[in-house]
Amino acid sequence: MNEQMKAAWLEISQMLGEPTREELDVFLRTWQRAMQAEREACAKACEENATDLSEGDWDSACINCADHIRARGQA
Repeated sequence: MNEQMKAAWLEISQMLGEPTREELDVFLRTWQRAMQAEREACAKACEENATDLSEGDWDSACINCADHIRARGQA
C-alpha cells in the first residue's frame, strides 16, 4: 500500500470503525481499478495529442508516453 492509499484507508477506518479483511480487499481492488482507469485516461490523452499534432516527432513521443503510462499498471 502506498502512502496515499494508507491515508485514504485510515480516513475510511476512522469513519467506519475496525475494517474486516474483506473490506480491505474491496478497498484495494476498487483503488486499483480507479488507478487503472486514470492511467488509461492519461494514455488516451497522450494518443489524442499525437493525432492533433502534425509534428512528426511529437506523434511518436506522445505514443511512447501513452505506452509508458499503460506499462505502469503492469508492473
